[in-house]
Amino acid sequence: MATRKLKEVDAVIIGLGWTGGILAKELSEAGMKVVALERGRMTTTEADFQVPFVRDELRYVQRQEMMQDAARDTLTMRNTQGQEALPVRRLGAFLPGEAVGGAGLHWSGGTWRWTDMEFKARSMYEGRYGKAYIPDDNFVRDWGISYAEMEPYYDKFERTAAVSGKAGNLRGNVQPGGNPFEAPRLHEYPNPPLNPILACQMFSEAATKAGYHPFPRPAANSSRPYTNPDGASFGGCQYCGFCQRFGCEANAKASPHMTVVPAALKSPNFEMRTNSWVTRILKDAQAKRVTGVLYTNLLTGEELEQPAQMVFLCSFTLNNTHLMLLSGISQPYDPETQKGVIGRNYCYETRTAANMFFEGKEFNPFMSAGGTNVVIDDFNANWSFDRGPLNVVGGYIMSAGHNTNLPIGNRPVPRGTPAWGSKWKEATAKWFGSSMSISSSGGTMPHRHNYLDLDPTYKNVFGQPLMRMNFDFKDNDHRINAHAAKMVNELAKSLNPTFMSAASGEKQSWSVIPYLSTHNGGGTSMGTSPADSAVNPWLQSWDAHNLFIMGASTFAHNGAYQPTGLVGALAYRTADMIKNRYVKNPGPLVSA
Repeated sequence: MATRKLKEVDAVIIGLGWTGGILAKELSEAGMKVVALERGRMTTTEADFQVPFVRDELRYVQRQEMMQDAARDTLTMRNTQGQEALPVRRLGAFLPGEAVGGAGLHWSGGTWRWTDMEFKARSMYEGRYGKAYIPDDNFVRDWGISYAEMEPYYDKFERTAAVSGKAGNLRGNVQPGGNPFEAPRLHEYPNPPLNPILACQMFSEAATKAGYHPFPRPAANSSRPYTNPDGASFGGCQYCGFCQRFGCEANAKASPHMTVVPAALKSPNFEMRTNSWVTRILKDAQAKRVTGVLYTNLLTGEELEQPAQMVFLCSFTLNNTHLMLLSGISQPYDPETQKGVIGRNYCYETRTAANMFFEGKEFNPFMSAGGTNVVIDDFNANWSFDRGPLNVVGGYIMSAGHNTNLPIGNRPVPRGTPAWGSKWKEATAKWFGSSMSISSSGGTMPHRHNYLDLDPTYKNVFGQPLMRMNFDFKDNDHRINAHAAKMVNELAKSLNPTFMSAASGEKQSWSVIPYLSTHNGGGTSMGTSPADSAVNPWLQSWDAHNLFIMGASTFAHNGAYQPTGLVGALAYRTADMIKNRYVKNPGPLVSA
């Protein structure tokens, strides 16, 4: 029983990153009483991200100051069900944030528009290759949404986040310099692309010569001073080299803490409570609705109940799933029976890279932004790329550039260099500024044996079971990565480097230790049936009509693109539905 029960509000938001901030602003402006509960602290650019202390690799990268504290709450991990899952004591492969702004404080800014290649994946692959093409243990399915209905919400998020880029398809007309494989868009990006650097130019020339279609990565790093529709002011990117895992002192990198959250705070209908850890969502099972949340004030230790007419779960992908499992809402997924939905369709990402070293070239890697990359999409959104001979579902993008190549964590040396001593020191001094890489990023498909559940042994600081991750790369992932490695190496060799460490396409198990990306997806996935999805296409829980789940945990699979553009667009779409439809007639929006 909670120590104290508070006055009911219209909406309670759990987590105040991009999705929580968007909903806080949109719903409070519409006249609803909104409370946001964030387990971390408040951040401001003025207090937290000023020179010189913001440019501290030891503090923010090595000591992970902006990340979730694994000593208080973490997860356990195993590759197969036959292994013992052990706790992750230090964040490695992915880095969820813990403060107002969430991972939006320390992301790189990559902002993509996912298309019907993802939203209608099963239909498109079965239509082209036949129903027998997708194996039974591959759970890929249609999402229940389309690019056409998402387009205006993509545009809204891009203008909120000051995205810099070059359109490739304006109203059906392919544009030079952009991505020719993107879906049609009504408007150009709000800002022009970031300035290209030498690595981008070299990759672009090689890719063009090979017959591919390079374009600048769209990124929420504003290339010039900009004011968004809510009045948030952005500085132009300074190419300082401190982007991923850092806040931005110039307010050039879009973040919830300087865009949607301050806009929400202007409304008298909105209240933000930091240092507030939600431990359970409360449910009235008979009414098929939730009644509020239980949370603890981390500063006082007091436990409180916050009743609400609507609950919005807006925390990090893995934390969304964990809280659903702890709250006993919807049936947990069981890989043996293949029944249940919470924890199902968990997906991650594949990557490989070739590192090149060039005698006499200087890349100045310390002058970069999160979005100083050039990309090719020829093996992803290009439906002319025939997957049949490879027997894969999905694809990958390839890119080159520099993103936060810092001297403690980034010491590129040619293969065969001693790992320590004077020879290693000489090599790091020689090659730090004279190396570049070409990398691939590929999606993963949902698999019967990749899922999230509660650990039977280990508990968090509140005595609750940790979440257990059951994940490894499967055959489809290995085949995509092997093809990506082949194509990466071909392009890398065409640049005639002095030395080259080739990309690996060999099969290997996933490890939680080295950083890969924070692009986790699934666990509370969307769909058109409660039999295999946790939420409907409006991100409304099938089992509680006033519970809405936001973010990448609702993805039915993971694509090659970074997730934030779609995450933001889905949040705006759900907010519109709440304001214009749900509050007028609360109840299920889709028939089960």
